[in-house]
Amino acid sequence: MFQSIKQIRQSIHNKQTSIKEITETCLSRIEETKKINAYITVTKNQALKKSNDMINDEKNVLQGVTVAIKDNFCTKGIPTTCASKMLQDFIAPYDATVVEKLKHSGAIIVGKTNMDEFAMGCGTVDSLFGITRNVWGYNEEEALCRIAGGSSGGSAVAVAVGSCFAALGSDTGGSTRNPASYCGVVGFKPSYGSVSRHGLIPLVNSMDVPGILTRSVEDCTIVYNVISGPDPKDPTTIQKPTQPVSLSQLDLSKLIIGVPEEYKSDHISSEVMKTWESVIQIFSKAGARVKKVSLPHTQSSIVTYSILNQSEVASNMARYTGLFYGHRVTPSINSTDQLLAETRADGFGLVVRSRILAGNYFLLKRNYENYFLRALKVRQLIAQDFARVWGSGVHALITPTTLTTAPLVADYVQLDNREQCSVQDYCTQPANLAGCPAISIPINLTSDKLPVSIQIMAPNFQDGFLLNLSNWLESQVEFNIEKSIPKIVS
Repeated sequence: MFQSIKQIRQSIHNKQTSIKEITETCLSRIEETKKINAYITVTKNQALKKSNDMINDEKNVLQGVTVAIKDNFCTKGIPTTCASKMLQDFIAPYDATVVEKLKHSGAIIVGKTNMDEFAMGCGTVDSLFGITRNVWGYNEEEALCRIAGGSSGGSAVAVAVGSCFAALGSDTGGSTRNPASYCGVVGFKPSYGSVSRHGLIPLVNSMDVPGILTRSVEDCTIVYNVISGPDPKDPTTIQKPTQPVSLSQLDLSKLIIGVPEEYKSDHISSEVMKTWESVIQIFSKAGARVKKVSLPHTQSSIVTYSILNQSEVASNMARYTGLFYGHRVTPSINSTDQLLAETRADGFGLVVRSRILAGNYFLLKRNYENYFLRALKVRQLIAQDFARVWGSGVHALITPTTLTTAPLVADYVQLDNREQCSVQDYCTQPANLAGCPAISIPINLTSDKLPVSIQIMAPNFQDGFLLNLSNWLESQVEFNIEKSIPKIVS
């Protein structure tokens, strides 16, 4: 099941296979690879019924194509848990806009994927439903497995093992690109405002973006064309209709590619650095002008992101009280205050509770100006850094996606959540602060047979250009996931 979306649609058209057969094969693959724990909910019955009833419609570009949905997107009639006890039994009465668009285009949902609780992590280790294991470097002993990345680790692994053709993730600080890098798939964060957030359970409203995970840039482009565009239910989306992205040849000699000096972190591994340098050479040999650029406030992005993230988390998590929906305990004392306190203490995990506490601290009257307002000002400086680079004529920036390959679970869990994210998301968080589109492309394997990826960023709302440039780079490196990926069977 490693065919492209176009190939599988052509097979359906030529009657070489049926929609039902494709669905059954993907569901079998989910069962075969269940030990990696990519899915929280498998929608087997719904998927089979839809595939059995579906008639091929050539107008629907995803007709019969199986997709997985990260479990923080609302899905009508299917649990949406956010990998949290707080929402363990929650079933939304509506579909998120992106889910609705996928369904209307003929996609078949095969399940909801695992994630860090409420998307607060970068390893998919902080889930009520257990750790998602990376298929690369797989080991029967959990501690000796590699992390899948996060918080969209389940979606990345699901795509990597071939249990679906595409998956939705969310990206607030790298949560689509980070796991894509570790799992050897494509991970795309569109420009903020180009894809509706309606029905995406919020983490940080000012940075959350629905993301796309696929095995190729072409597949990513097809899905992006389906889910992008204005939505009256989300006032932060652009109001004018978007034009579908077409992939075509690029004249690299007309492009200026920037290499930010600040991304050469002390924590970067030698093999990631070597891969970065090799990609720079690929662009240079193709005729692009490659030049060093500076994004001077990069070093401040982690702390800035952390303050703003936790402040918005404190606000967003305030809705989970046990009064209207979600988890609820019987309080030891008959009072509303006790109900709230005990419900939230029991329903939220440690990482979520710690971010709520930190966010409330930053928002205290005595701290508001010193922390929250200052962080907003630094965010503006980071956005200005990017604007200055784009204004100098640079068309795209090339950086590593992550500073290292996927760490061992045993090493990763020794760090607290803030330390984990400060290393894993160093290269990805600035794009969320600036709102620009960014994509992770798998390039090669290390000597340990682990994937290394490169990130490309482009100016805000130049998503089509970014996808075309990424498609070109993908054609130059020819990373073949089907031939390289380890065979994992339960």
